[in-house]
Amino acid sequence: MSVATPLNIAVVTVSDTRTEDTDKSGNVLVDFLQQAGHKLHSKTIVKDDVYELRALVSARIADPMVNVVLTTGGTGFTARDNTQTALQPLFDLHIEGFGELFRQLSYGEIGSSTVQSRVFAGLANGTIIYCLPGSPGACKTGWEKIISDQLDSDHKPCNFVDKLKLD
Repeated sequence: MSVATPLNIAVVTVSDTRTEDTDKSGNVLVDFLQQAGHKLHSKTIVKDDVYELRALVSARIADPMVNVVLTTGGTGFTARDNTQTALQPLFDLHIEGFGELFRQLSYGEIGSSTVQSRVFAGLANGTIIYCLPGSPGACKTGWEKIISDQLDSDHKPCNFVDKLKLD
């Protein structure tokens, strides 16, 4: 499969414990985006620290070569799950429907445990940011059932490609 408009996508794994060897979720996202015909801009593992994460994603959304940021991890309810706190202030627009639809789809897979998922998405500086849980299965659900279509300029009746800064 190849998209009509290949996008430059940065993958960010939010974790205090993952390494390149153990980052299954980040690797799942890289595999999916490349199989779809998009380009990997960068893959980074960052500690689940509000300011480190905010600084990294701020740099990505300021980079004219990045169209999309996919994060994995830091969306649960522990004291170290800081992705929402770090990134939501950066958004120009919140995409409420992403979290709602993700939890609806996830319910069919993991039941009521999906209420502990604080996935979210938004637009900032012409860049879309999708924030997914840290499990490979959740990344697969998010990519296959929502994100892949929304990053495909041929998907009708609408997608997010025309809202992104493109070079």
